[in-house]
Amino acid sequence: MLMTSGNLALERDGGILEITLNRPEKRNALSRELMLELIAALREAGKDAQVRAVILRGEGVAFSAGHDLREMLARDINVYREIFDICTDLMTAVQSIPQPVIAEVAGIATAAGCQLVASCDLAIAAEEARFATPGVRIGLFCSTPMVALTRAIGRKRALEMLLTGDLIPAATAAEWGLVNRVVPAGELREATRALARKIAEASSFVIGLGKAAFYTQIDLDQPKAYAYAKEIMSMNALAADAQEGMGAFVERRQPKWCGR
Repeated sequence: MLMTSGNLALERDGGILEITLNRPEKRNALSRELMLELIAALREAGKDAQVRAVILRGEGVAFSAGHDLREMLARDINVYREIFDICTDLMTAVQSIPQPVIAEVAGIATAAGCQLVASCDLAIAAEEARFATPGVRIGLFCSTPMVALTRAIGRKRALEMLLTGDLIPAATAAEWGLVNRVVPAGELREATRALARKIAEASSFVIGLGKAAFYTQIDLDQPKAYAYAKEIMSMNALAADAQEGMGAFVERRQPKWCGR
């Protein structure tokens, strides 16, 4: 099932929702309108129990080249605050919906486009993909991309990208932890879908619980993280799907998930 919505194309294949940034002539620049549409699409997906995983990709040669700079010339501070508020809402939406969001990166991902990859739960890149936070080159330091990038690849590597603006190849992005793995371009689509299908085999309830717990604990100190995680795991053990899964393992059969 294929649907188009302004700057997006949405395709549903069973439990997998593919969202395509569809501004190839603008290298899928994250205009205000596109970001709002993407937030709405992600939130709708988050409410749909039939969606088990989301794939985010870009049409054309770029995943996304970042913010649409034409919207940012000669504006006042309130406009800039609104744009970056919307951008922050977008990155938060990616991580707040219960389904894993997988970035499929075929081309360049720069500035806020790189931020979007870093914000996705998982990412697979083609060998030709390139990543950068080049704002320093145009007098606009990539401060909001810095938040996601630092959490994905660490301080020293993030600062190297932020201070130089240099493009890094896909292999380096994988080594640094910005993407999970790199595949030949001809295998990208199937590799991304294979990962999504693998995730969709598990209980949607458990996946959603685990994703939320991951982002809650990651910035806690270790004692607080363990205190939180053991409570979540205790409650998880009471869930119908946990009881079914453990029973199926003991009985050497395939589990039948109910989503609770």
